[in-house]
Amino acid sequence: MLTPTMLRQRLLSSLRIRGGSSSGASRWTSPGHEERPKGYPFNRTPLAPGESRKWEDWELPCYITSFLTIVILGVGLNAKPDLTIETWAHEKALERLKIEAAANANNESSE
Repeated sequence: MLTPTMLRQRLLSSLRIRGGSSSGASRWTSPGHEERPKGYPFNRTPLAPGESRKWEDWELPCYITSFLTIVILGVGLNAKPDLTIETWAHEKALERLKIEAAANANNESSE
């Protein structure tokens, strides 16, 4: 039988505690190398006036792939066939109306 105290002890021992475990520092929760953040986005200091930011290695392939994905999805999703049940039912109803109109025209011409 599992008592509430035993259950609590098992749960607390399995929880990760922020800041590392009791056995020492964890590689996932290291304290970092700065004492306090700089206050800038992504912790980067602003560039000097007239200086441009240098692109990182991953940026150009990421931007090209993102652009091509948007273009391919835009063209592909607009060109897909309309296979909804409403469209099918509308086409069948038009076919039946044509058949009925042709049958009524034949009945009127034979009389």
